[in-house]
Amino acid sequence: VAPSRGLGDVYKRQKINREIQMKRLVLAALILTTAVGASAQFTSTDTLKYRISLTDKAATTYSIQQPEKFLSRKSIDRRLRQKLAIDSTDLPVCKKYVDAIQKKGVHVLVTGKWDNFVTVSCNDSMLIDEIAKLPFVRSTEKVWQGKVSAVTKRDSLINHPQRSDSLYGPAITQIEMSRANLLHDAGFKGQGMTIAVIDAGFHNADRIEAMKNIRILGTRDFVNPEADIYAESSHGMSVLSCMAMNQPNVMVGTAPEASYWLLRSEDEASEHLVEQDYWAAAIEFADSVGVDVVNTSLGYYTFDDPTKNYRYRDLNGHYALMSREASKAADKGMVLVCSAGNSGSGSWKKIAPPGDAENVLTVGAIDKKKLLAPFSSIGNTADGRVKPDVVAVGLKADIVGTDGNLRLANGTSFSSPIMCGMVACLWQACPRLTAKEVIELVRSVGDRSDFPDNIYGYGIPDLWKAYQMSKE
Repeated sequence: VAPSRGLGDVYKRQKINREIQMKRLVLAALILTTAVGASAQFTSTDTLKYRISLTDKAATTYSIQQPEKFLSRKSIDRRLRQKLAIDSTDLPVCKKYVDAIQKKGVHVLVTGKWDNFVTVSCNDSMLIDEIAKLPFVRSTEKVWQGKVSAVTKRDSLINHPQRSDSLYGPAITQIEMSRANLLHDAGFKGQGMTIAVIDAGFHNADRIEAMKNIRILGTRDFVNPEADIYAESSHGMSVLSCMAMNQPNVMVGTAPEASYWLLRSEDEASEHLVEQDYWAAAIEFADSVGVDVVNTSLGYYTFDDPTKNYRYRDLNGHYALMSREASKAADKGMVLVCSAGNSGSGSWKKIAPPGDAENVLTVGAIDKKKLLAPFSSIGNTADGRVKPDVVAVGLKADIVGTDGNLRLANGTSFSSPIMCGMVACLWQACPRLTAKEVIELVRSVGDRSDFPDNIYGYGIPDLWKAYQMSKE
């Protein structure tokens, strides 16, 4: 057998070429999303925010016959591969309408093309009364009132995580439970897959030594474009660590070779409907740049304005804006994985939007002995669909803390990304599947798939079995 000393250089050149190609795709996508106004203005002095729902897109300057004007090549290819049509919901919100609204004296914050809305801020509700009279406005709704929160300070770093004999570190149980470690052994670790993490912030993720080799394509803050996404909440950083960590014998996550977009939609300072507007803009951005899988460990059912609180009958996948947007993700070719919620021990008990959405994977929490975490929210949806869909470790889950050390954490916030990373690896292994087929396959290999319930859903999925089934 001939020696292979030159192969290392070949692989390095291939890797560099892939990275250059990816950077070009990202740059093109950023130009596209900037052109259509995914996130426009920000002002820290406005005290009111409104969602302006529109009647149509009749004045659009775009055409579904020229999707390259508003979608990246990667996003278009993803649709073509899954035989998904580009339709009117893909068209950006009409710029003519946005300009007319802005001329009334308000600031445009985000737009949502799937549900056709514009979110604005101002200090005078009379301006909204004027906007409501515009012929293309269907309705207006106040979605926020208050003041912008102060800037978050950085936590101190220690960066001395404990090492172990296990390749995965203490996180080995989190992936072995669904046998996704066998996917890794077969070479499917998420390479070529793009995952968006929509969350509250990624505190110190740019400074933690053990996270320096994570493949981050870019960031976008839809709450406050002027903020430092790496100084905001630690929640998203811990969520990211469950999937993206790639430090052998310290911690290896469930999709260590995937590429990531970090998107902020949650404002931890308050709880208002506007966060769903930000979330809608975030998932539409993820779609436009060609993301394959999305994780969101967020959910809403009570608000600072109690008149906006949801009722059980609202959990039908269509009532909440967030749920309507989430239900469209698979139609665009993306798999959305979301947390079930942590209300199982409280009076609410139920899942929270967007966990009630159609064609998503809602993930409950179990411990490392496969027993339900008492806080894990339960189903079903108001229209009788099984929720949660599946379960993963969320009680004493292994994550990275803001100091750079490993720690344990509780919440479906962590069972969701643990599952999300494994699903991304499964899809890498089964690239011919559509998003909806991936979701259905994951459900079908759950250990309770014969008799799903409203507590464990379809149970713990065997993702190695799913891979074997897909090859038959």
